[in-house]
Amino acid sequence: MGRLIEQLAPECGFSVHCKVDLKDDFKQASGADVAIEFTMPDAVAANVERLASLGLPVVVGTTGWLAHMDRVRASVERHGTGLVWSPNFSIGVNVFFRLVSEAARLLAEESSYGAWAWEIHHHTKKDAPSGTLLKLVEEMKAAGYGRAIDVSSNRAGAHPGTHEIGFDSPADTITLRHSARGREGFARGALKAAQWIQGKKGVFEFSEVLLKR
Repeated sequence: MGRLIEQLAPECGFSVHCKVDLKDDFKQASGADVAIEFTMPDAVAANVERLASLGLPVVVGTTGWLAHMDRVRASVERHGTGLVWSPNFSIGVNVFFRLVSEAARLLAEESSYGAWAWEIHHHTKKDAPSGTLLKLVEEMKAAGYGRAIDVSSNRAGAHPGTHEIGFDSPADTITLRHSARGREGFARGALKAAQWIQGKKGVFEFSEVLLKR
């Protein structure tokens, strides 16, 4: 992701100020306009604290860290900075969230329809189910779908990510699926968020940036 961010940054009017590894001195990031964080779940909270202390807004593309949201939010608020996060920065996936939510709302009272949620990613992905799948299930429940949702995951090969939501009844099956062709969409979404967060304060989800209408 770091290489893709660096490659695509000029298209969005950015140049890379520096690249900071976990072992590096974060002070070298001083003077940047925004930081984009793609690391490991356990590192997110400390990274945000360091970057926020420098007055930098942050885009967090790492997944699996939401148990630390209170700590992250407190740091952003304490330093008066901004942060955008998402389980998935793909523009297509964020539209997919909206479609799944609407389908769940329409079928909430149709008791003959059961539901499943499934995803597959490359074998090196740490969290399973993915943050994206958990968000999809959350969206279904928030839309009023109160029945059981069967959730499953696979990890294999180099697959960049497919998410599928299905509704099945004795009469028919509805299947909604998003398949990523690569990681470029995630990088472009993160850069779009980086453009938006500059000069703003508070914690925002990418869907608020992209679909605020």
